Amino acid sequence: MTLQQLKYVVEIVGCGSLNEAAKRLFLSQPSLSNAVKELERELGFEIFLRSSRGITLTAAGSEFLGYARQVVEQAQLLETRYFHSKPPRAHFSVSTQHYSFAVNAFVNLIRQSGFEEYDFTLRETKTFEIIEDVKSLRSELGILYLSSFNAKVLSKLFLENDLLFHPLFRADPHIFISTKNPLAGRKSVTLEDLEPFPCLCFEQGDYNSFYFSEEILSTVFRKKSIFVSDRATLFKVLIGLNGYTVSTGIISAELNGPNIIAVPLKADETIEVGWVSHKSVSLSRLGVLYLEELKKVVADYGMKLLE
Repeated sequence: MTLQQLKYVVEIVGCGSLNEAAKRLFLSQPSLSNAVKELERELGFEIFLRSSRGITLTAAGSEFLGYARQVVEQAQLLETRYFHSKPPRAHFSVSTQHYSFAVNAFVNLIRQSGFEEYDFTLRETKTFEIIEDVKSLRSELGILYLSSFNAKVLSKLFLENDLLFHPLFRADPHIFISTKNPLAGRKSVTLEDLEPFPCLCFEQGDYNSFYFSEEILSTVFRKKSIFVSDRATLFKVLIGLNGYTVSTGIISAELNGPNIIAVPLKADETIEVGWVSHKSVSLSRLGVLYLEELKKVVADYGMKLLE
């Protein structure tokens, strides 16, 4: 086993494909593939499962990756310290539901990291894809919520995919509405108050189940529903049609604009937001730093951390 082979494995996982990893490593795909197969023969187990759809880590491969990352990171620190080599190109990826605090923490991480070169990825995506991203280590961690309604189903998925859910904070439900919405002056609203207005939700694609909805109370009947795929569209439609969406109450004027406000929603439900990690893989240094920034941002919004 060589350090170079470990770097190959880390790069393949970071890129999500052999093709892209080979390009970044300035290798041919066959050469990279052969190097990994040689390592697998030496280890006595497969690191990757290969199919027509691409490659994914095996359970043993996921555990191996955790150790490989630590070795590679320590080697890079040694090279930088004692051989005055150029700092390595940083890689980090996080997948999240559409939360402004997750974006703020991501921005803070990049600003404070000081890297001259990096490949960072922030995926605001569907609930099921967050689970898939962390399972396959496409993303180091994922951010989503649990409620009394979806907790049983999602917890089962976490268990089946070797994932761990770490609670971050608990929030009472709020609605996001335009400052021009007739309900904007209310101290709180009820579901009955919302009946005349269109409800906006993030669509979930092939997994458009109530359990995967980003919005709580997903089974409540609504006369008017609009599904969108991105944050910008949601807020444009929300303002244009006097619609609303249900969320945590944490709102960023920097990201969402000054014309959106949060109003408490009276409902017998709470939102427990947390982060998901792979149980066989320790967070990298950047993963730990991102988590620290995430906690700072959440605390700055007045939320009590659960960890």
